[in-house]
Amino acid sequence: QVQLVESGGGLVQAGGSLRLSCAASGTIFSINRMGWYRQAPGKQRELVASLTAATTHYVDFVKGRFTISTDNAKNTVYLQMNSLKPEDTAVYYCNLVASYPLGQIQVHWGQGTQVTVSS
Repeated sequence: QVQLVESGGGLVQAGGSLRLSCAASGTIFSINRMGWYRQAPGKQRELVASLTAATTHYVDFVKGRFTISTDNAKNTVYLQMNSLKPEDTAVYYCNLVASYPLGQIQVHWGQGTQVTVSS
């Protein structure tokens, strides 16, 4: 069983910064991708940033403001969020895609952490 535990959300003023962390534990054979999604009230969950061994991807609305990184030794992924805007307010979810020896692919989600940006 894989668990993703997120931390670092909170309330911040516009222009401020937050750093989200997501620690993965459990039986993980190989991590294909880790990433962050967000879901604002009344909206669908959307990708924010993702990272594989070869590539890093950001959606346009966070480019230049957010940075995704990992500590592979700790199976932890981070999201550094700078220059936050009120429209960044959402629940942020950690995502992990893992593969296993028999070819299984599993997708795991964290419980979500609230980020609120006041104007």
